[in-house]
Amino acid sequence: MLEDHLGTSGGAVERGTELTDFVDGPDGVSCTLTHAGGGKERVEAAWLIGCDGAHSFVRRRLGQVFAGDTLPMGFVIADAHVAGLPVPPDEPAIFWHPDGAVMFFPISRDHHRIIADLGPVPLHMPDLGEMQRIVDRRGPGGITLSDPAWLSDFGVNERIVRHYRTGHVFLAGDAAHVHSPAGGQGMNTGMQDAFNLAWKLAVVMRGEAAPSLPDSYGIERSGVARRILSDSGHMTRIVLLENHLAQRARNLVVQQGFRIPAIRRAVAGRLSGIRIGYPDSQLNAGSAGGLHGPAPGQRLVLRQGRAAGGPPRLVLAARDSAEARAIIAHHPSLLAATACPPPDENGIWLVRPDGYVAAVARNGNGSVITAALDRMTSQGS
Repeated sequence: MLEDHLGTSGGAVERGTELTDFVDGPDGVSCTLTHAGGGKERVEAAWLIGCDGAHSFVRRRLGQVFAGDTLPMGFVIADAHVAGLPVPPDEPAIFWHPDGAVMFFPISRDHHRIIADLGPVPLHMPDLGEMQRIVDRRGPGGITLSDPAWLSDFGVNERIVRHYRTGHVFLAGDAAHVHSPAGGQGMNTGMQDAFNLAWKLAVVMRGEAAPSLPDSYGIERSGVARRILSDSGHMTRIVLLENHLAQRARNLVVQQGFRIPAIRRAVAGRLSGIRIGYPDSQLNAGSAGGLHGPAPGQRLVLRQGRAAGGPPRLVLAARDSAEARAIIAHHPSLLAATACPPPDENGIWLVRPDGYVAAVARNGNGSVITAALDRMTSQGS
């Protein structure tokens, strides 16, 4: 789906092509690409974004330290056909045993990813027989694995870079931060890195914002990554408790707690990333005090968004008024041409293309919104 969407904008993924060198200059990045046949190509780019994973070449080439720890334990993993799992086919399941945990995550009907911890033992490639023995011992019984599509082992690192930006080069996703898979937060976190950075680069490249605007990317997203590293690390350690009394207490708390809908919703919101915010962002302005709606740095789901495929623009959520029209006229290229319905008729919300509120003001105080837009276009200039 993503590749097809890229094609509608005239882009294409060049598989079998590797970035083998780059030089960051005053006006952009000179990149050397090596193709599958060995041929080399020089590409001059305005920006380079290293989305090249935990073993990122871009990060290493920048000399960035990937600070953190490796957990002293190994895991085995299998993608296989599963029969007899006593939960609905579209729900994950975890079974705790004194020897460790075994977890099932649905991929497609009757097909799951199975993950189990091995404790502090050397990593090794499992076979189907070993995975079946683990499931037999730790599971509820009656579960059969077959037709494995993939078997592997892995360790867990908790690491993060200090700087997300060096000149015209950025790091995103696992290239910037890696953590335990507990909670399944890695994919959404990487995508949200991309959402946060992409709109900022887009408006800078269109000449509508100051070149320093993307500096806010690392400030906002590194705080999110640190919190996720902490959350996933705590979850991993809870899953891997070895003390039998602590295991029983954990099981009771989880079983009872997840019967409460509010707790389930809170956990889902946190793990999905929906409740992530940027309360300390340098882009924030104003306050939602006395208004029914999100504060600066929180998400706002608009009832009317920008046209699909159009360039990213900030959106004003406000009642149609002379004040709203004047704000849009003040920055016509940076703002969408029409305002969206606000969460509260008494207020004005400035919403970023990634869905987060940049500024809030009460009606009649639109200068707060205009000042926030002025900072985006002039900061650092």
